[in-house]
Amino acid sequence: MTNMTTDVFLGLLIPFAGTTMGAAMIFVLRREISARLQKLLLGFASGVMIAASVWSLLIPAIEQSKGGKLPEWLPAAAGFLLGIGFLLALDSVIPHLHKNAEQAEGLPSRAGKNTMLLLAVTLHNIPEGMAVGVVFAGVLAGTAEMSMTAALALSIGIALQNFPEGAIVSMPLKAAGMKRDKAFLCGTLSGAVEPIAALITIILTAIMMPVLPYLLAFAAGAMLYVVVEELIPELQEGGHSNIGIIGTAAGFVLMMVLDVALG
Repeated sequence: MTNMTTDVFLGLLIPFAGTTMGAAMIFVLRREISARLQKLLLGFASGVMIAASVWSLLIPAIEQSKGGKLPEWLPAAAGFLLGIGFLLALDSVIPHLHKNAEQAEGLPSRAGKNTMLLLAVTLHNIPEGMAVGVVFAGVLAGTAEMSMTAALALSIGIALQNFPEGAIVSMPLKAAGMKRDKAFLCGTLSGAVEPIAALITIILTAIMMPVLPYLLAFAAGAMLYVVVEELIPELQEGGHSNIGIIGTAAGFVLMMVLDVALG
């Protein structure tokens, strides 16, 4: 059990490590990432999140519900809609500013632009942390549909899409005049919410194990909300770009292969 706990702890930190390494690119790259490369990376992140929502979260949620009193699709559908609603509520309340946007969203705030941008990224990292947390919670509970290998595959997939995200956060902050060390710290902190959200999800699942299918689907809904509300609109900025579609396809296939081959 001790070895499993250690594996889970390390698994929760893998996505955060991806963000940190991406933010560290500020010490390597001299210029901000080009718009074309950013679209490729954003598309890749979208593909990873979509595939993870289906193979790592929704399908296991349906499998978990088989043999219960309710129709097997009901917990997945309910949890998915609750996840969408949860992120919609957070978006409406927490003050934040999307990249290249002129007007902040959420409740009125006097926070600076850089703080608002950081809050936007931090807010949308919550679903990824929840997704990793709920899958590892299933592993700890001995759920047959979830293996340690599959959980680690999800962590690695999230870390891969967090790597460019960390760079996309830190590089513009440096370009705007922020000191290199501080920009790196901000990029790193944007991903710190993920292991925290994951740990909270594991605790909730341990307390209320019957809600596992709902939490799996909840995380899926929250992740897809981020894709539709933020990533896809960013891919369309500056006109249609095939590079974003290529990135989405690559991310989707990679995450699908990781989940199926290692699961």
